[in-house]
Amino acid sequence: MSAELDDAALESMLAESLVEPEIKTVTVTEDDFTAVMTEALEAVGGRLLFKSRVQDKDQEQHVAAASVGEGSEFRILLLTQPVGGGALKVESIAKSNHPLARIAPAYAGLMDVLQAAA
Repeated sequence: MSAELDDAALESMLAESLVEPEIKTVTVTEDDFTAVMTEALEAVGGRLLFKSRVQDKDQEQHVAAASVGEGSEFRILLLTQPVGGGALKVESIAKSNHPLARIAPAYAGLMDVLQAAA
């Protein structure tokens, strides 16, 4: 990843790697979400920080936070997908209004500490 790669380009690159038919009527299972998210993160060299299934407003959704890059190129992304089906959304935590976006940096720091201790 080059230093010129900004959040929008990173989000776009990750979203393009996730291009799949939009699911409208089929429930997206945790395994479905995990498989798509893992494949996308592997494509951009990302690392999963956490994933969860939460109730957000009127819909239940899968949520994952991931880190990509290092140093000045380090970014944290939030990936969300409705359990009831629909497109996977990828956004920088800096732009996200999702409540879990605020805790993602703490998980990134925890992962660094755990790696150093291992």
